[in-house]
Amino acid sequence: MTFQKITFIDSCGLTNPVVEQITNLSKEPIVIYNDDPANDDEILKRIGDSDCILVSWRTKVNAEVIQASPNLKYIGMCCSLYDEKAANVDILQARKQGIVVKGVRDYGDDGTLEFIFAELIFLMKGLGSRRWQAENRELRGKTMGIIGMGTLGKMVARTARYFGMEVFYFNRSRKPDLEAEGFGFLPLNELLATCDVISTHLPKNSNVMGEVEFRHKKPNSILVNTSIGLTFDKAAFLNWIENDPTSFAIFDGPGVGEHFDEFSKFPNVIISKPSSGFTLEAQSRLSEKVLANMRNFL
Repeated sequence: MTFQKITFIDSCGLTNPVVEQITNLSKEPIVIYNDDPANDDEILKRIGDSDCILVSWRTKVNAEVIQASPNLKYIGMCCSLYDEKAANVDILQARKQGIVVKGVRDYGDDGTLEFIFAELIFLMKGLGSRRWQAENRELRGKTMGIIGMGTLGKMVARTARYFGMEVFYFNRSRKPDLEAEGFGFLPLNELLATCDVISTHLPKNSNVMGEVEFRHKKPNSILVNTSIGLTFDKAAFLNWIENDPTSFAIFDGPGVGEHFDEFSKFPNVIISKPSSGFTLEAQSRLSEKVLANMRNFL
């Protein structure tokens, strides 16, 4: 069994060997777009009569687009799918039309984990252009607070403990298995007031910190956000980072998106330009999982 026509709606970041294998899953020649569509009309034009489309996290496929695409049977998200409400594809509408939507999980976590601790170590020891405190410091003995205990959150927790940090977490549901490992649960505001480092690991555009939460944040502390999109209210964050010059923020650039230039103006904000998690190894894992989803559907 094969698809009739497969279209890559934007640059999905798949490896060439996997793209070659995907060509064998389509009766008609596959169509590949390597730029992002400007609007819904452009998305619909690209979809055309395709029964299968592949799309990255950057392009939003909303309900109106799905309703206007009667030939669609399958949407392959070449990105993480953790929360349907936060997905860039309207999965509810797709389900109503009998369209299967598949995303992937756990392909970029290792690279992101390395980025987090590389930046923390550089900041603690002043190995880059900035230093957390007047003297070089170690991670050992510092407190790490994690918001969101999914796969990456757990990896960060265990790595932090390896470095000798005391680790606490906040999650919308308690994790008895993690607490059995010695990771303590704290209410959000208490976590913010307690921890030297806060690292957020949440579905795309999940806002958990506003003015009230930032007022609780420990002075001379560090905020790490490697989620896609902001995990906080922008105005509240800007007020915090501007009025506490002893605190720092570390961001994964692509996740910050349109706010890159605005945030980069602050000397106590560190932003990577490339995606920290999208390594060659992550690209390979992503590609294989996208391909496996397509084959399983067929």
